[in-house]
Order: sequence, then structure tokens, then C-alpha cells
Amino acid sequence: MAVAAALALLSGCIDDDGFDDSPVGNFDALWSIMDGRYCFFSYKDVDWNAVYSRYRPMVDDNTDEYELFDIMSEMLRELKDGHVNLVSAFNQSRYWEWFEDYPQNFSEEIVKRYYLKQPHYRIAGGFEYRILEGTNVGYMYFGNFSSAVGDGNLNEILLCFAGCDGIIIDVRNNGGGMLTNVDKIVSRFLDEDMVYAYIRHKLSPAHDDFSDYYPMTIKAAPDGYVKYRGPVAVLTNRSCYSATNSFVAAMKQLPRVAVFGDKTGGGSGLPFFSQLPNGWNVRFSASPMSDADYKDIEGGIDPTFKVDMDPIESGLSKDNIIDAAVAWINSGAVK
Repeated sequence: MAVAAALALLSGCIDDDGFDDSPVGNFDALWSIMDGRYCFFSYKDVDWNAVYSRYRPMVDDNTDEYELFDIMSEMLRELKDGHVNLVSAFNQSRYWEWFEDYPQNFSEEIVKRYYLKQPHYRIAGGFEYRILEGTNVGYMYFGNFSSAVGDGNLNEILLCFAGCDGIIIDVRNNGGGMLTNVDKIVSRFLDEDMVYAYIRHKLSPAHDDFSDYYPMTIKAAPDGYVKYRGPVAVLTNRSCYSATNSFVAAMKQLPRVAVFGDKTGGGSGLPFFSQLPNGWNVRFSASPMSDADYKDIEGGIDPTFKVDMDPIESGLSKDNIIDAAVAWINSGAVK
């Protein structure tokens, strides 16, 4: 029930009354919405009252809409949250430093040319996959959790990999999407239902007034669905965000799984939407999620094995992260 309510937040919309449609009224409306509903003030150590004191003097009745948008966007950037956006007809604010300030650790060209070996790979349900040449290792790249994933797609992919020594699930540069796809994919690696995360909800405008922790459970795929029980390497970089962050948190709990690459970008707060008096929309993190150990994962998830792409080799034809995963599977370390 709690999880269903949380998922509803993804498309929910609320309006704030009591503020007039003026530069000051819209600024105060935005600040107030965030003050009462944003969920990471304490986690990010943000003094929201101090932020108001810095930015409010920049706005007066003569502030035009473009200046106002820029001022409010800078205010929201103080939260350092990729799930926070102000959206107008002419622009959308964003915070991307959570991945831009780190090595990319991924080259689509290298993956497709030297590992998938275009055009000799298959595409199904958002996955690009094949058994890597010269190995008995299955490789699947999934770039967007908003892609439609069918049970038939997963059956075909896992049947293709049924005799492999292990498989690699590459989710680098996957910025997220639907949590239902997380459940659908992870269920194929479970022997029994698993609580993989906990979620809380705001109870009042007070910054730290949250509900109890409610479990988020992934059910094991039922009989008749193809599953995989061998070693699995999950590949990550800083551009893994939101639903991808949740996927990595779930997979990392499993005994036959290791995560290779860089720490994920985070993004554990389920987003909510609201509207300002002038019609601009604001999206923000409203319900924080933690992992199965109650650890907050907003800041990202550490890999099992930290591996960076070598800038010289990656400029040629090598992906050190894929190679490390293949070596781990071939080592027989996990039975």
C-alpha cells in the first residue's frame, strides 16, 4: 500500500494557494513548496532559511521572467539534486554535477564496435545483447529503465545465456525510468521474494518529520519464467541514476552478484510535482529511499570492484570495466 502510494508520486501534481502571480509571489511560492515538501534538507546539510535570505533580495516587482527563472534555478541548485527541476515554457533548470564532475567510464562506440560487434547482436525490450566473442559470457546493455521490458523479452535473453559461465548487465549511462522495470528484471535472479529497500513519506512541513520505514519488496519470478542463477556482474558509472540506482541496490544484495565500475550517481528520492502561480512546474524529491540495511542511497552506491576505463586504451578499443567483469566470471570465484 505504501509502495503504491509512493509510485503515485511519480505522476502526482499539487498546487499551492496563497501566493500571487508576481515575481515575489512566485519566488515565495517556490521556496515554500520546497520548504514543506523536499525530503533531503538534513541529509544534504542545507539551511533553507539561509538560502532564502541570500536569494530573496534579488527579486522585486521589476524582475522579468527570465531573470526570475535564473534566480530561482540558482536557488534550487543549492540542493545539488538531479531530481529537482524548474520547468517553464522557455527553459528547464537542472543540476548535472552529480555525473559531470566525474570520469565518464563508458564509450558507446567501443561497446558496440568491439564488444557487441555491430551488427551481430540482438535487440529485445530495450536490451542489446550477445555472448561475447571468444568467451562464454553473456553481455546485455540496458540504457533506459523507461524502455518497455516484456516477460517474453527476458525469457529469450536468459534462454540465450542459459549455458553461459556468467552474464554481464551493463547499465552505465542509464539515467533511470520506471521502478516496475527494476522489479521485473531483478525478479529473474531471485529464488525467493526480497525486501530490497525502504521508503518513508513526509508527515508534515517539518524538515525531519517522516513516517516509519515501509519495505519495498521484489517478488521472485513465478514458475514458467526463465531465471538465471549463475554469476552476474553489474557495470555502473556515475551516470547511473534514480531507478538505475535502485536496480543496483537490489542486485548488489544477491550472493552471486558483483558490481564493477564507479559509484552510481544516486537519486533515491521519489519525485513529486507542484505548480507555481505563473504556471511554471517544479519537480522535487519527496520520499526518501534507503537500502535493505536502512542506509540512505541518495548519494550513490559503491561498486564491489572500483574500475576506471584507461584513457589510452579506451581511446583505442578496450573497455577495462567489461574486461574486469569477464575476468571475474572466468576466475570461477563464484559458483
